[in-house]
Amino acid sequence: MDVARAIRKFNKGRDPQRLALKYSKMHGSAFSFFRGTCHLFQQRLPPARILQEAPSVWVCGDLHLENFGSYKADNRLAYFDMNDFDEAALAPCTWDLVRFLASVRLGLLELGLAPSELAGVCQVFLDVYARELATGKARWVERETSDGLVRALFDSIRSRSRIEFLATRTLLKGKHRTLRVDGGKALPIEESQRQQIGAFMERFAAGQDDPDFFRVLDVARRIAGTGSLGVERYVILVQGRGSPDGHFLLDLKQAMPSALSPYLTARQPEWKSEAHRVVALQRRVQAVSMAFLQAVGMAGKPYILRALQPSEDRVALSHWDGKPARLGGVMASMGAALAWGHLRAGGRDGSAIADELIAFGAKAKWKRRIGEIAHNCALQVTADWQSYVAAYDAGYFSDGPGVAANV
Repeated sequence: MDVARAIRKFNKGRDPQRLALKYSKMHGSAFSFFRGTCHLFQQRLPPARILQEAPSVWVCGDLHLENFGSYKADNRLAYFDMNDFDEAALAPCTWDLVRFLASVRLGLLELGLAPSELAGVCQVFLDVYARELATGKARWVERETSDGLVRALFDSIRSRSRIEFLATRTLLKGKHRTLRVDGGKALPIEESQRQQIGAFMERFAAGQDDPDFFRVLDVARRIAGTGSLGVERYVILVQGRGSPDGHFLLDLKQAMPSALSPYLTARQPEWKSEAHRVVALQRRVQAVSMAFLQAVGMAGKPYILRALQPSEDRVALSHWDGKPARLGGVMASMGAALAWGHLRAGGRDGSAIADELIAFGAKAKWKRRIGEIAHNCALQVTADWQSYVAAYDAGYFSDGPGVAANV
């Protein structure tokens, strides 16, 4: 496979400025490369029986360490769960397991874990996932019962006010706020885009109970994530409950086809749009979904609208302080959350019912095989990353002379 060519082909047509940021991030480490190439990872999956015959569920599709985090739900409470469903689809449950465990091996290796320690935390994740699946009961991670690094995340969110979050993303002049366009979280927007979004939000607001809440004050292009960089995405400052501290931040993101689509064998529902797919599956899998989450359309394209969530609201894995047990606790929470999500969405549109998932979780043989496949996938990602770095350093991902910009 020509890795560099496959990556350029997949990302063709994206916003050049943010795509350049994506390519730069992917150059930084094998884990960042992994995050930006879900399509390549899926194409590389081996034709193993356990990846073909496991029960079909509503998978996240792009499960990795940084796709778990905390967020404020529409009931204003904080939850810890999977939080990105752009690639979600009906597929064998083992696809989520392999991708997540590969991310553990790539991400935690950067933190200095020894091979035996990596194997140990991976085993904790698999054991807890299987155990919770076998119970057949979907729950959720709660602050009161969490501990370690997950509890620390809950506490940090609890102590942070919305006004403090606003201050990190906006500039206040008197009683008027504008978005902070710093090149790190946000980029300037063209006037034509600003007007288009303003007109869209005006139409959207007209159908809401409190139209003035959604009155647009400012708009910018948003920078967030890795895999979706380059896709149309905006941060919108709205009136909310009033100036200057009652404003809210919204995230408007174009919905693209799932990177898993070419490899799916299970029959998928006929979604109204890609945004309806993402929103419907996020609502099925999460215990309680993010505030304002809904599928919308603008200029003939599907978008996902939701409250803006701080990208920092993830577990601080670097605080493991040389104690693998701390990471094991995080793996246990993530394994349980994944099992509960698979159970919660069970029996919908062709996904496995609880009895099938309980039986699968009660088995033990598949866990060793999943661990082996994930290990091999992580090695393949590292090799692909090295090929990518060589091509990037040679200028293949710039628009300079000799580079085929339309590849």
